[in-house]
Amino acid sequence: MRIVLLTTDNREAFGEREKDTPWFGTAPAALLQGFAELADVEVHVVSCTQRPMRSPAKLAERIFFHSLPVPKIGWMRTGYQGCIRATRRRVREIRPDLVHGQGTERDCSVSAVFSGYPNVLTLHGNMRSVARINKARPFSFQWLAARLERFTIPRSDGIVCITNYTREAVAPLARRTWVVPNAVDSSFFEVKRAPAAQILCVANIDRRKNQNALVRAADTLGQEGRFELVFLGGASRDGAYGREFFELLEARPWCRYAGFADREALKRYLASAAGLVLPSLEDNCPMVVLEAMAAGVPVAAARVGGVPDLVRAGETGLLFDPLSATAMAAALKQLLDAGDSSMTTRARAEARQRFHPKTIAARHLEIYREVLSLHRP
Repeated sequence: MRIVLLTTDNREAFGEREKDTPWFGTAPAALLQGFAELADVEVHVVSCTQRPMRSPAKLAERIFFHSLPVPKIGWMRTGYQGCIRATRRRVREIRPDLVHGQGTERDCSVSAVFSGYPNVLTLHGNMRSVARINKARPFSFQWLAARLERFTIPRSDGIVCITNYTREAVAPLARRTWVVPNAVDSSFFEVKRAPAAQILCVANIDRRKNQNALVRAADTLGQEGRFELVFLGGASRDGAYGREFFELLEARPWCRYAGFADREALKRYLASAAGLVLPSLEDNCPMVVLEAMAAGVPVAAARVGGVPDLVRAGETGLLFDPLSATAMAAALKQLLDAGDSSMTTRARAEARQRFHPKTIAARHLEIYREVLSLHRP
């Protein structure tokens, strides 16, 4: 089977165009890792960029890469018309069985829908929910992405939902849906742990991720000197929420912002972490929860969105109400007291069973065959 996978080349997204090798989101990268283990699939990864970049023609055995330069006018301001046309031309040259668009945040979903081939979409973030939670201003990026999502979902042959939360959100619009969680890079299953009194919170500093409420809720425990709360992720002082975050940390020596961490750095942090806490107000399938489970790190996360699909409360992790400071503090205390309990052992075993790249890739092939069976005369 020959598949075109449309995904974002993060060299473009993060302004690292000088690098010679593309890098993708953690979920698509892990899925490609799984595809590389399957002998009956050929994958062509297609990514649009605003400038030409040096790129390899092949990423692995049976996995090829196509970088398509598209002028700036062809992006969001024109509804990704340039990306749609460049992708369609290349897809016609590749002649795949099916096109798979990764995410509705940028050009991938609309390019898949207009490719002229059978197609499916994976929703990594529910952009309509994100725009609503963040009260996105009209014509802002999130506002436009939410409308693009609303346009593409009913026009695809089906939606791969990474949690039941997404399935519930798209079911009224989609022709068909499947629930398949994200794959986790297999190297996270090999993390060797030496825990210290350090709790990680991994997410971009954002109102939706609710870090400021977490800091306040942890005050008593932090002042007792029981742990260090370390924040990893992108942050900006330009907005009111970011400024408030840094002001809160400056008054609390037990809190530390350590900046953005790539996956190699994250593995090092997980190896020494006593636990992971994620206090989001809305989330779909946060990769860091899956990665922490795979690494054997105890997880406490907000009972929102798709998180309960990933963490079984009291069995493979802890869930709490992100609007309750008392609940957050209690979860942090329980996280510190739990240590390497049987809960963590169960979480690691379940992660290997449910989120391993080869397992997730094989499930995607089943979905592709189902879609293609519907297109045959």
